[in-house]
Amino acid sequence: MRQSIYIIVLFLLACGKNKDGQEPTILSLKEMSDLATVEYTVTKIIKASDNKTWFKIGDRKILMSCEAHIKAGIDMSGINKNNFKIRDKTIEVTLPSPKIISLSIPPEGVKTEYEEVSVFRDKFTTRDRDALAAQAETQIRNSVDSLGILLQAKVNTSFFVTNFLKKLGYENISINYNGNSFFNQMQ
Repeated sequence: MRQSIYIIVLFLLACGKNKDGQEPTILSLKEMSDLATVEYTVTKIIKASDNKTWFKIGDRKILMSCEAHIKAGIDMSGINKNNFKIRDKTIEVTLPSPKIISLSIPPEGVKTEYEEVSVFRDKFTTRDRDALAAQAETQIRNSVDSLGILLQAKVNTSFFVTNFLKKLGYENISINYNGNSFFNQMQ
């Protein structure tokens, strides 16, 4: 639901008149810079245990959860007139591949779910917890492809750009990402 609201708001902003009262042009897409078209909230579970240390008596274990917010989309700032091939009411658009725009783990999203520390051991420090959260962030970044977030960003961007171009009067629209055809819409 949240991602469709972003698309609708962006669509309305993009299709309205600009400051000079003129209708938008194709290159006004460039003004959107980082166009975020999808946002995911992911929870990562982290567990750690260091009872394998030979010189310490006892063990300690921790189970933490991290809630991460990931935004993905397209960097529109690099597009120019060469990204568009126009013939009458037909347009072919080449866009850059989607990317992760932001990944944040707010402090309130990191929670200790379980912790067990032996009598002879020290509790997990803030530094230990921060290291585990950093490890979780790395694992989340590495799993972006399996989450399908970049593919969903392509789908949503294609939807957005297609509707934008329809408002400008184009009927046959083809969208490519770095030369690979992704979306064709013909009337």
